[in-house]
Amino acid sequence: MSGAVLVRRQNIVLIAVLVVLMVFGGRLVYVQAVEGPGLAAEALDERLARSTLQAPRGDIVDANGEILATSVSRYNIGVNQVLIREFTAEIDGETKTGAVAAAAVLAPHLDRDPAELGAAMVGDSTFVYLEKGLTPDQWREIRELGIPGIEPEATTERIYPNGATAGNIVGFVGRDGAGLAGLELALDADLEGTDGSSVVEIGLHGQRIPTGQSTTTPAEPGRTVHTTIDRDIQFRAEEVIDAYTERYGAAWGAVVVEEIGTGRILALADSHRVDPGNYQDTPPERRGSRAAQAAYEPGSTGKLATFAAALDVDAVEPTTVFTTPDRLTMPSGQTFSDADPHATEDLTVAGILATSSNTGTVQVGDRMNDEERHAYLEAFGFGSTTGLGLPGETGGILADPEAWDGRQRYTTMFGQGMAVNLIQNTSVAATLGNGGVRVSPRIVDGYTGADGTFEPVETPEGVPVVREETAGEMLRLMEGVVSEEGTGVLGMLDGYRAAGKTGTAQVPDANGRLTQTVASFIGVAPAEAPRIAVGIVLYHPTTQLSSGIIAAPIFPEVANFTLRHLGVPPSQSAPEPYPLRAQ
Repeated sequence: MSGAVLVRRQNIVLIAVLVVLMVFGGRLVYVQAVEGPGLAAEALDERLARSTLQAPRGDIVDANGEILATSVSRYNIGVNQVLIREFTAEIDGETKTGAVAAAAVLAPHLDRDPAELGAAMVGDSTFVYLEKGLTPDQWREIRELGIPGIEPEATTERIYPNGATAGNIVGFVGRDGAGLAGLELALDADLEGTDGSSVVEIGLHGQRIPTGQSTTTPAEPGRTVHTTIDRDIQFRAEEVIDAYTERYGAAWGAVVVEEIGTGRILALADSHRVDPGNYQDTPPERRGSRAAQAAYEPGSTGKLATFAAALDVDAVEPTTVFTTPDRLTMPSGQTFSDADPHATEDLTVAGILATSSNTGTVQVGDRMNDEERHAYLEAFGFGSTTGLGLPGETGGILADPEAWDGRQRYTTMFGQGMAVNLIQNTSVAATLGNGGVRVSPRIVDGYTGADGTFEPVETPEGVPVVREETAGEMLRLMEGVVSEEGTGVLGMLDGYRAAGKTGTAQVPDANGRLTQTVASFIGVAPAEAPRIAVGIVLYHPTTQLSSGIIAAPIFPEVANFTLRHLGVPPSQSAPEPYPLRAQ
């Protein structure tokens, strides 16, 4: 081979080598300069462990700041099955390692069998749950054991320190911490807060790299809900309604206490209430508030709207006299009867209400046209929800006057042929006690955010329903009901003047026969300077006794306690009743 050929081959080889070097060099530059940051970021991302920092759910408190619902810190603990292999401990004089050693040390703190616990620690996973719901003290004890691979997961638990008290109002949360009933559901968006996050850099076996990347975005706690409920009044109301519901074998009972002038609900008590911490033990139909959700015929308590309307349009005066037999046929051909047979009497409007005469009431109501009277029913709040905000609240039933038949136009005068919930009915008494101005009932005063700033709820202005003069006349009429001659005599208070109205409505049983009743009472106290309105209902009592015997006695048990609890001084004046009969 000639020298020229050899040189040529060497040059070709050299060029080939240079090309290869240039290709590798270019690739190296590309990897380092172009792909390098992306590959590094991808590798870093694989080393980052991300976790959610659960936002503490906001508290629910009563009007005095007493806790009704709160969240407490809890810890779930897990095991890194790879790191646990490094643990060594002296067990009964012998050196043990790994899961066996860790289980022997940890089991007494978890009240677990060491063999069963040790089995859960064996494997290749970097996190397996061992126990959930530990208190901070329990976790601190476990942390001090210094077992590598035993790792915490911070969480929260919802607790209700008052048990079933106000349970039907407060509601409860599910396993995921979201509201399922009551205020927990209705105000879930305010209570839940905003979760935070944590990112840490970990090694091959899941251990945290001390000098690695670490960022934390704190969770933002939910807002504290300040309710209008007074826990002491609530407890007393629940205690009383439970006793009377049991005494008379009623399907259920409820009591509402409303602060006159503000619409603040001081107590909303249901019988058979739910314990939010163990709601699964309560049947679903008893987990809500029947005071808001159940519609019932108001019976003779519904007469208050009829009498107030008639007085307000000057169709009658408190002393206007009507002839009232125990059975009366109206010009339309419809016949109505009073609850008990009696001789024909000449009763005043005051006497008709005090004795709860149906034959007198239809004569009073007949002095107005249907549209006029229907407008007052709507103004008092019948037929629409109160806006209280509890889930499932019913608006009741109030048909348009055009839909009333020849009988219903009369039955609505004495509280039948329509339906209300107890909050609506109590609001009628509160409106009369507030000079004829209706204030929307409410159960929330406001919210406190994470910065401690209190934000009151917006409260709509009151709506005039009847003249102040009319409201004053109605209170005097209602004092006649709660008197020795009235149907509500058992509703008289100790030291306070009371104004109220009894109500008994017949309702059909499963066979459609009118064999069952609803007993109710709504009242105001003190009558001369109203502070509270109280509504009471007992649904389907097994006795056929009147509401004056069944429901009226509940009023003094709740009202007397409430007035004294609020520091209301006893009445200093005597009632000034209207005459009940023709003079």
